Amino acid sequence: MQVDSKSVVRAFVEAINAKDWARLHAVLAPEFRRHSVAAGEPGVRSAEDLVAFLVAEYATFPDAHETLLDLVAEGDKVAARHLFRGTQLGPMGQFPPSEKVLEATYLAIYRLENGRIVEAWAEWDNLAGLKQLGHSAV
Repeated sequence: MQVDSKSVVRAFVEAINAKDWARLHAVLAPEFRRHSVAAGEPGVRSAEDLVAFLVAEYATFPDAHETLLDLVAEGDKVAARHLFRGTQLGPMGQFPPSEKVLEATYLAIYRLENGRIVEAWAEWDNLAGLKQLGHSAV
């Protein structure tokens, strides 16, 4: 049975928005890896690491929501443009809660094998986000 790779990425985002970690695990390969300069270290080197990252993100942005703006698929990869929106009500590293809304797009490329996401490359503009939240005047 042929799996629609765009549907897998849609299910991935829906699981994140629902905070449904079991459903998220169903679309991720256990050996999932996310490559991202923007995310810093430690990196995401497993499905469990991604869940831990997302749980921490929801602690910072409890109303976080992702919207898929664009999806393009070719071969074993899906390119996506996402919109992230959330209010910073928790600390973010060294930055205290700002109670301001962050609205930012980011780009990701997902690689699939056997109907599951095995690898992702995701990048976003941290400086623009810090400016929106009032943490940078630069």
